[in-house]
Amino acid sequence: MQITEIKTIAKQLGVKVSKLKKAELIKQIQLAEGHFDCFATPTEGYCDQEKCLWRSDCIKTAWI
Repeated sequence: MQITEIKTIAKQLGVKVSKLKKAELIKQIQLAEGHFDCFATPTEGYCDQEKCLWRSDCIKTAWI
């Protein structure tokens, strides 16, 4: 997902988007949605949060 789309989602949830990097912004969105702030933290390419909006980006980011 592009950063502009992420910022739009963040603003809709009342998350300040100022100087946060992509991963930190997504973590703040996850918290605002009532979820774990676990973006980019799966180990061995596994994530059990199958309905998470960020899942595909998360797994890719964790392995970079």
